[in-house]
Amino acid sequence: MSDPNAQEPAVERTPGDAPRPGPPKPGAPRPGPVKAAATAGVQSTGSHPKPHPVTSQSHPHMPSVPAGDPSKFGRVDEDGTAWVVTAEGERCIGSWQAGDAAEGLAHFGRRYDDLATEVAILETRLASGTGDIKKTRAAAEALAESLPTAAVIGDLDALSARLADIITASEQAAVAAKHEKEQQRAESTARKEALAAEAETIGAESTQWKAAGDRLREILDEWKSIRGVDRKIDDVLWRRYSKAREAFNRRRGAHFAELDRERATAKSRKEELVARAESLRDSTDWGATAATFRDLLAEWKAAGRAPREADDQLWKRFKAAQDVFFAARNSANAEREAEFEENARAKEALLEKAATIDPSTDVEAARAQLRELQDKWEAIGKVPRERTHDLEGRLRAIEKRVRDASESEWRRTDPEALARAAQFRERVRQFEDQAAKATANGREKEAEQALAQASQWREWAEAAEGAVGEL
Repeated sequence: MSDPNAQEPAVERTPGDAPRPGPPKPGAPRPGPVKAAATAGVQSTGSHPKPHPVTSQSHPHMPSVPAGDPSKFGRVDEDGTAWVVTAEGERCIGSWQAGDAAEGLAHFGRRYDDLATEVAILETRLASGTGDIKKTRAAAEALAESLPTAAVIGDLDALSARLADIITASEQAAVAAKHEKEQQRAESTARKEALAAEAETIGAESTQWKAAGDRLREILDEWKSIRGVDRKIDDVLWRRYSKAREAFNRRRGAHFAELDRERATAKSRKEELVARAESLRDSTDWGATAATFRDLLAEWKAAGRAPREADDQLWKRFKAAQDVFFAARNSANAEREAEFEENARAKEALLEKAATIDPSTDVEAARAQLRELQDKWEAIGKVPRERTHDLEGRLRAIEKRVRDASESEWRRTDPEALARAAQFRERVRQFEDQAAKATANGREKEAEQALAQASQWREWAEAAEGAVGEL
């Protein structure tokens, strides 16, 4: 069976498929025209509904409905008159003329089974949540309206109750679906508002151009997947997103336009630096040129990036000029270091020879040997920097030894020091004479003072004489 809400095409009846109208029993009510069912499988032909033809194919969602016993709910008289029994009483549903009464009863029972199948399909559809709830309810209402005039034999009261349940459940499901739809709409609206707000933040603030651009595309993809937003609200939110994206694109475009200008300026500046570097590559003024190259490199870094291809080519030229200069300087330094090593060996030989200088025996000879050593030292020239401290230290030790011996000799023979010691002794003698005269004249106090002064000057004289003797 196809969609339960769609009508099947009419199928021709062959003799025996449907009852033929016949006269009812005397006094029995005459059946009125039966309303056409509004659901699938029921069509009206003349005054009687047309039953579904029996087919080997079934609807994919058609539930299995066991066949009922029509004899419990009606009968077909011998003259072909068909009756159905409901809670409201017995009702004539038509006449059967295509066979005996048993065949007629089975025929009207099958027609009831068709109706029961329709009801079961609606129940299944409602329980599974598939299909349109409004259409399900409308189909149930149409079937419920057709039951009082349906030419079928079966438990119509049970079908009526089931249809009433379907209608009620459809109403409840419609309310729930409406609530769910409103909730989904609110969630979808909130999500789009959040996406629009995020896009506005990106459009106004972000400078992460690659990541921000990717995120705006992701927002657009997610935006397209969100459904159920009110059209007017959706249009407002879309304008917000679109405006934010345009603002971001404008800022990004301005940024890269400025970047292009900066790179053009950087290219021009780096071309100048390359020209200066190439003019210096053959210089032999090692110190000054090396300092200039350091300054050029600092300017290069401060100049910013030129367009990539140009920047790479300019850097190769700059570095090539730099490499030529520093390679030449390193070669010259290597030669100089070899010369310095030879100088260091020569100075070591001088120091070994200077070990024989002995100022303790002949200070003047030691001085002459030291002067000769110093002259040869200066003539040899520079040594490697790491050897300077050691070699100079050893030379200074020899110089100190000779200097100390010279100073000691000078102090021992210093006339001023000897004269000073003699003066101190003379002062001692003078104060002792004063003390003797004072004692002879009875001036004991004066004699004591003179002796005390004589004692002080004696100590000074002895100290001066001791210093000269030690030297």
